[in-house]
Amino acid sequence: MRDALRLSRAMTFKNAVADLPLGGGKGVIMLPPDRAVTPKRRREVLRDFGDAVDALDGRYVTAEDVGTSARDMTVIAGQTRHVSGLSRRSGGSGDPSPWTALGVQVAIEVSCGQVFGSATLKGRTVAVIGLGNVGGRLAARLAKAGATLVAADVNPDRRVLADDLGARWMTPERALSADVDVVAPCALGGVLDDETVPALRAPVVAGAANNQLADDRIADLLHDRGILWAPDFVANAGGIVNISVELEPGGYDPKRAREKVRRIGDTLAEVYGNASAIGATPLTAAMELARRRLTRPQAPPARRQVRRAPRSR
Repeated sequence: MRDALRLSRAMTFKNAVADLPLGGGKGVIMLPPDRAVTPKRRREVLRDFGDAVDALDGRYVTAEDVGTSARDMTVIAGQTRHVSGLSRRSGGSGDPSPWTALGVQVAIEVSCGQVFGSATLKGRTVAVIGLGNVGGRLAARLAKAGATLVAADVNPDRRVLADDLGARWMTPERALSADVDVVAPCALGGVLDDETVPALRAPVVAGAANNQLADDRIADLLHDRGILWAPDFVANAGGIVNISVELEPGGYDPKRAREKVRRIGDTLAEVYGNASAIGATPLTAAMELARRRLTRPQAPPARRQVRRAPRSR
């Protein structure tokens, strides 16, 4: 519950920093750990969640995230029209993971430019921790850009992908303190804390995971150690930026989405510039930028009508 509340707060800042006319929220489905989640039970739970979303009457729009899929969104769409990220065939924008990965790659490039004087990833070493939907795609993009990879995941089956990319396999704990140029946390949150930050050897931390800091105080520890941290809610905004294009009056356009996702680099460069100008951490600068944009009046986005599955109760 605490993590869900932190995630909803992060979503508010994420949308504001990305300059999107959206608010922020997070939906979480919790089941008793001893209950078997059969396909039938999964559909039942997703329909219940869809009913809960529908009851909010548009104040919350759900989308695919950790533990769910585009197919799950189709089930939810049978209960409410307030769902985005459906398949392109259904009029949506599809899986947001590739767009999140693109945005994080851009963030890594900008961060490398700040620290090393060049944004190129060729010859850089990057530890990608978490090879799920986003982390796996990010690792593939980094390898294609010429980076040397260290890969880690709690799931040993993901080692197949690491081997395919020519990455050196490590446990997540070892990868976090590996002697690399960039650490890219792409699993769940809270990975940066009082114990892990002193062990970091990378001068740059930029990844896809939400809530990377155990608490906001950790940003000061990173700053004091001379480690450049890309605020997660800035770097990983590619998915929601892509979905925001789906909500535009003209409908979804992948070219438009790519252009907007790449602007994450401009936003992060602005955050770094502001932080340097006032001698603050990137977190402080990013949150201040978010607060300024939150107080600026904006008209709500015009929502485009898309095809939905037949409604069932």
